[in-house]
Amino acid sequence: MVKAGIIQTQTYRSNKEGIRKVSKLLDTLGKRKTDIVVLPEQWLHINEINDFDSEFLDFKEIAKKYHMTIIPGAFYQRTKKDLVICSPVIGPNGKIIGKQEKIHPFDYEKKSIRHGTEAKIFNTCCKFGIIICYDMVFPKVSEVFTKKGAQILLSPSRIVRRGINPWTTYVQARSLENRIPIIAANVKNRKYGGQSMIIDLFENNKVMLPKISKIKNKSILTKNFNLSKYEKNRKIRYLDSRKFQ
Repeated sequence: MVKAGIIQTQTYRSNKEGIRKVSKLLDTLGKRKTDIVVLPEQWLHINEINDFDSEFLDFKEIAKKYHMTIIPGAFYQRTKKDLVICSPVIGPNGKIIGKQEKIHPFDYEKKSIRHGTEAKIFNTCCKFGIIICYDMVFPKVSEVFTKKGAQILLSPSRIVRRGINPWTTYVQARSLENRIPIIAANVKNRKYGGQSMIIDLFENNKVMLPKISKIKNKSILTKNFNLSKYEKNRKIRYLDSRKFQ
């Protein structure tokens, strides 16, 4: 059994304030024995972060204290040659164990962001992949993650209010297509619409149905998953796929 959690962030006047307030929420989730947590994309006041170790020092300490995996969001990071958007992963040992780059930069991001080329699988409390915001629009991304062994998908996102309905549809569709639960985090303020969600699946007389849990007024949400229960349906789903032109 894996307990997955989600944090829906707000607007903060500084990175320091945001880290301090979210650290309290992470501590609460840790006390509830949450195994893995995801936060939204670009939720901090300044979202270009070139030193994840120092910026998320408090998160790293919490991860180690509770043996919890934390995906602190997705942010701009400047490499030697390019600017990318990537999502660091803080492992239960309190160290950053890797990063997933955004594969499909959105609209204006295309002018300055180098796109990622690899779907990475991380393995801590379970095997998981990270789908960053606009990557959710493209079915191939979630399919590749799942076929590479992901048992659950986590999605740091930043969705404007007018985009909430299609976003909800995309997340449900990717979950149903791949027979995999998805945890999708969003920012909530005047511009961004919140409604962070956890998508679970259940079968009713051979029909697979999504079960959606959303954050409305609270900032955190958790759900227990028996991830092995999806494996049989996932194998059948892919066996039933047919190549055609």
